[in-house]
Amino acid sequence: MSDNDIIGHIVLGQGPQKVIILHGWWSDHTAYDSIIPFLDTNRFTYAFPDYRGYGKSLNMAGEHTIEQIAKDCIALADHLDWNMFHLVGHSMGGMAVQKVIQMVPNRVSSAVAITPVPACGSPLEDDSKPLFHRAAEQDENRIQILNYLTSSRLSESWYKYIVRRSRETTEKQAFHDYMLAWTETDFSNKVQGLKTPILVLVGEYDQGITAEAMSQTILEWFPKATIDVIQNSGHFPMLETPARLATVMENYLVKHG
Repeated sequence: MSDNDIIGHIVLGQGPQKVIILHGWWSDHTAYDSIIPFLDTNRFTYAFPDYRGYGKSLNMAGEHTIEQIAKDCIALADHLDWNMFHLVGHSMGGMAVQKVIQMVPNRVSSAVAITPVPACGSPLEDDSKPLFHRAAEQDENRIQILNYLTSSRLSESWYKYIVRRSRETTEKQAFHDYMLAWTETDFSNKVQGLKTPILVLVGEYDQGITAEAMSQTILEWFPKATIDVIQNSGHFPMLETPARLATVMENYLVKHG
């Protein structure tokens, strides 16, 4: 694979433990900017890729699917000459983490899944489909979804900022396609019994990804999965409680390095 086929990314740090961090549906890798000052870059080297249609890969052709995210993640690891690596993924990126583990289980040392969509996807109820299916076009829909994911606790300026960043960092069709990917993809029958250690993090105020839902999915499928609750956070711990997320995440990765 040529360098032109490698998705856009940044690499931070010079540590011996390698970590690939996958972003969510809402924006590119810059969603993690708030945690960067708190990362141990002497212990870890972090790669932050952008999916096709997002950020540094905004104009990159290709499919907007969970499988393509996983394939691009593995190709990036090969490009960086990382035979073994940890994975971190948020929401849709947490779903992609499970796909990478399914595809190359012997290469993933451990994983942290932050408010993740499970491998069965998050199918939309009929009455919710218009809200999500029109979100690529309508900012009001995006704001309504964000309020649900954070229990309407944050300022109007915060919600407007997240919507603005989603507009600035994503291509509209890709944003819509990835919504279809995380709502309609199901590979749960392929992950059951995989022994990769996974820490599942849910936000105290996230109404979309709950501890109960995780106990019936990821914790049931992965025998080495554990769960923790990020207090005072909704669906976006990297934005709502960045120092706490960085601490919990790295503590887990250190234990499984």
